[in-house]
Amino acid sequence: MAIPKERALEAYKTMQKIRNFEKQASRSFSEGVVQGFIHLYTGEEAVATGVCMNLEKTDYITSTHRGHGHIIAKGADLNRMMAELCGRETGYCHGKGGSMHIMAMDLGILGANGIVGGGIPTATGAAYSAKYRGTDQVTLCFFGDGAANEGTFHECINMAAAWDLPIVYIIENNLYGITVDTRRVTKEHDLAKRAIGYGIPGYTIDGNDIEQVYETVGKAVKDAREGKGPAIVECKTYRHHGHNGSDNCAYRPDGELEEWKKKDPLKVFKDRGYLTDEELKAIEKEVDAE
Repeated sequence: MAIPKERALEAYKTMQKIRNFEKQASRSFSEGVVQGFIHLYTGEEAVATGVCMNLEKTDYITSTHRGHGHIIAKGADLNRMMAELCGRETGYCHGKGGSMHIMAMDLGILGANGIVGGGIPTATGAAYSAKYRGTDQVTLCFFGDGAANEGTFHECINMAAAWDLPIVYIIENNLYGITVDTRRVTKEHDLAKRAIGYGIPGYTIDGNDIEQVYETVGKAVKDAREGKGPAIVECKTYRHHGHNGSDNCAYRPDGELEEWKKKDPLKVFKDRGYLTDEELKAIEKEVDAE
């Protein structure tokens, strides 16, 4: 499904925001301005952007340790985010949460989470609250391939399916849980097929193709909002950097990163011809200034 022109402008701007924010965050980390840990989202921009384009401000998301992209796509202010990373009082959590724990309740951002799979129960609870209160809010729960093997995944999705909760579980499968290749520790590599066991829809898509993300998640969100229950959407993608700021990626096969960079989500978007070169450059200039 083609993305409408006005939404295409919004999509490219959001992906550029995420890409540039991560570049600055990486620089600040290497200079010692940002302390602690940092997990960059570069290479996965189409997932957060395509997902959140389907949401209302009143809808909820839960995020992960690699959460900057999700939070930007849901509408967070870049200055307050960077302030949080730098431990400043003006940050979203007054500088006490840092990179892995940004939350913005007024935007429906229920928090990034440093615990693998830790956001899944929070998201499921939020979806239950919406059903209990009789609202049309939907919750989107982001987590990685590693979290899909945690107990919280199975317990919460079973509950959500049994109760027809308005939630969509987004698996960002970037192939590695820290250094562990998920293809070595799971027999079935398409993780969304697990949805069959819960009697709910499951979709495995190209997470670097924003069209696929936008369309597939849009259908799942519509169904959830209409009371048809949850779904699992697995987005196959790839992080351009290591697990965190000090990871040299020695566990990756030679040439793998280069092959994935050919499918860079910003490049894929540009190649679709949604926007003219002038429109692309205007957005890039605007985001650079911001």
